[in-house]
Order: sequence, then structure tokens, then C-alpha cells
Amino acid sequence: MSQKPQHEISACPGCAEPLESGDRFCGACGHDLAAVPAAAPEPDRPTVAIGTPVNWPEPPPREPGALSTATQHPGDLPGTDSGGRDLPTAAVRTDGPPLAEVPEPAVSAGAQGDFTLAAPDPRAATQLATPAAGTKLCVACRAGAVDPDGYCENCGHAQPRERDHMEQELSTVAAVSDRGLRHHRNEDAFAVSATALPDGSPASLAIVCDGVSSATRPDEASAAAARAAGQSLLSALPRGTHPQQAMHEAIVAASEAVNSLAEEPGQDGMEHDQHRHQNAPACTIVGAVVADGLLIVGWVGDSRAYWVPDDRTSPPARLTQDDSWAAQMVATGLMNEAEAYADARAHAITGWLGADAYELEPHTAAFKPDRPGVVVVCTDGLWNYAEAADEMARVVPADAAGRPLHGAQVLVGHALDGGGHDNVTVALLPFALSPQGAGSA
Repeated sequence: MSQKPQHEISACPGCAEPLESGDRFCGACGHDLAAVPAAAPEPDRPTVAIGTPVNWPEPPPREPGALSTATQHPGDLPGTDSGGRDLPTAAVRTDGPPLAEVPEPAVSAGAQGDFTLAAPDPRAATQLATPAAGTKLCVACRAGAVDPDGYCENCGHAQPRERDHMEQELSTVAAVSDRGLRHHRNEDAFAVSATALPDGSPASLAIVCDGVSSATRPDEASAAAARAAGQSLLSALPRGTHPQQAMHEAIVAASEAVNSLAEEPGQDGMEHDQHRHQNAPACTIVGAVVADGLLIVGWVGDSRAYWVPDDRTSPPARLTQDDSWAAQMVATGLMNEAEAYADARAHAITGWLGADAYELEPHTAAFKPDRPGVVVVCTDGLWNYAEAADEMARVVPADAAGRPLHGAQVLVGHALDGGGHDNVTVALLPFALSPQGAGSA
């Protein structure tokens, strides 16, 4: 029968090797542990034998004003075993945790005591299911799908609205629209397209609309007007309608589309309400068509069209006249241009599309340039920063006719660099001479 020692000792008296509880003989030297005399209980001893000298390092210096000394790492102090011998230093590194030789046991699910495995981190893209093809992804985490309210289902980030920045490019026309730096939404809209005349010759068009901010739902008004005018031109030009007549009809169609927004659906008797048109949705419009060697422009309001020739030694020109208080003062001779545009009322418009407009008066004009160039169709968000024709010509890139999208991006950037106080929309239509030659301007 084995006998349990009457007292416990931690190290062999003969060789100082560590002992385990219940050992009767030392495993290293064979010393008979039962012959060791009993010792009176003592309080806890230090980890080194009493009397063994230890060369403790000096504490790191404390920086002036600091509350503590510098940080010490595990390898900064010499460790010893219970016999006073130095521990091997190979098992310790100063840049991280101890280099244990024995790997930690694997913990399986259900074997963690009172704890359970945590759910996968939803921020880890690898843990998310792959979105279906065509799913709109979050602009922040690039992993989560966007819900119908415009928020990421993964990280909750609000997504930018589609109309905050829009670009479209065709081979013969391009447009860019941006919310700007001060407005909370983009109330501009555009439509660009290309078609063919009955003889097969190409035609390109651009419509730009600016919602009237003081009216209700200006963003809806500009979108409806641009869409209706663009569709009207695409219908009329291939039928052989003269481009100038087609532009007039397009503005009328745009006006009707905006007027319809003032009618509240589902409310009987609204046609008898004398207040239904007050502060109705409204916008301005400007458009241009390049077809058969002709340049056609049409407008209502203060959005503009400019002509910038490729040869910058030739003079540029503004092709539209604003429906505004300042333009009216100049036209009647009551003020010169400098005085009128310096007035606080200068940009108050006198013509617009909307149910509360005084009278619809579409303006159209036809030109036959004698040299190649580019047509700039824009809202006042751009021309406020390049009002005169020569100022606009200076900011239009020299290669705008060959790279219309890049040119439109540069012009929008010019407005944003200038302050971006308004929504900015610009379309560029390159104009090339017809094979038959040039006519008179």
C-alpha cells in the first residue's frame, strides 16, 4: 500500500529539482523524500532561495512630467525557477506573447464553459452572402445591398441620391449635372439624345432644365420638362419636321408636362379651385439641336446657350436672351447692362414653365455657323461663373468638340471651384461643318 507523505515539499533537498504532490522519491536523483524531516508551516516563500543574490535592473528613467516610468516588457527582467536558476530566454520574446512550445488546445463549440460562440461580425465582407447580380452596393463598405429607403443593409450608411451627380455621354453629345456645394438636392435635369433625319443625316439634341426653387417640387418640374421635350424632339425630327418648328413644339410639350404637375390627382373639384396654380411646380428650359448644318436653340427663362468656335481667335457668342428682370431693364433702355445685373433683382425671372406662368412664349432661333465649334447649353449654376461669351470660351477646354463629356466635367468643376452656390448642369454639342460647305452666320 502506498503511503502519502505527511508533509509536502516543493523541491528535492538533494538536487533541488521541482517535485509534484505525492512524490515519495525524487525523479532526478532518487532521494528518499520520506526521510526529510517535517518542517513547521511557513508563510509563502519568494520564488528564489533565501540568500540567493539577484541583480535587479535599475528602473527605467521617468520622463519629465510623466506619472510613471517607461513600459517594461517580459524580456526586460531575468526570470528564475524555484531553485534560483535562470530560466531559458529562448522561450520569451519582447515583441509579443511567450512563444509556447505546446500549442493551445482547440476549443470546439459547446466546450467553452458558460460562453458560447459569438455571431459572425456583420462588418466582415467575407461573412456576407454574395449579392445578386445587378444589386446596388453601398458606396461606403462596398459589401451590403442598399434598401429601398437608400440605406446600406450592412453598415447603415446613407447613400447619395441618384440626381446628386449625373453624367451621360453619346458620340455627338454629353451632359453633366451636379447638386453643387450649397443645395440639399439637385433641382436641375437634362436630356441628351441622337437621332436621324428622314434623309439619314445625323441629328443630336440637348435639353437642360432648372427647377425654380421658390416653387413647389422644382426637381419634379425640371425632370418632367426635360423628359417631355426630349421625347418630342425624338418624335418630330425623324418625321421631317423642321428643327426650329420641332424645338417650338418640344417647349410646348415640356410646358404641358409641368402644368400637369399642378393638378392633384384624386381630388374632385380641383379644377374649380382658384388657388390650385399658386406656387405651382415650375422650371426654366433651354435646348439645342444640331442637324443638317443648322444650329437651333430654344428657351424660356434664364438658362442659356453659348457658341464657342474651335478656332479661339474667332469670337464666341451668346445665343439666348434671358427672360429676367435685368434683361427686361436693358431691353427697355431703363438701365445699362452693368447697372441692371448689379441690382438685387437681376436674376428674377419673367418667364418660366408652370401652371402659374403669365403666358407661354417659347423663344427659338436658327443659326448656320461657318466654322466648327461647340454649343454650350447650361443653367445659371454655370454661367454665373462665366457670364460673358468670352469668359465662357476661356473655360471651355480646347478639345471639347472631340471630348464633350470631359469638357462638360471641366465646366462643372469650374462652377464648383467658384463656390458651387447653385445646382450646375451643362451639355456640350459639337458642331461640324456640313459636306456642302458653310453658310452665313
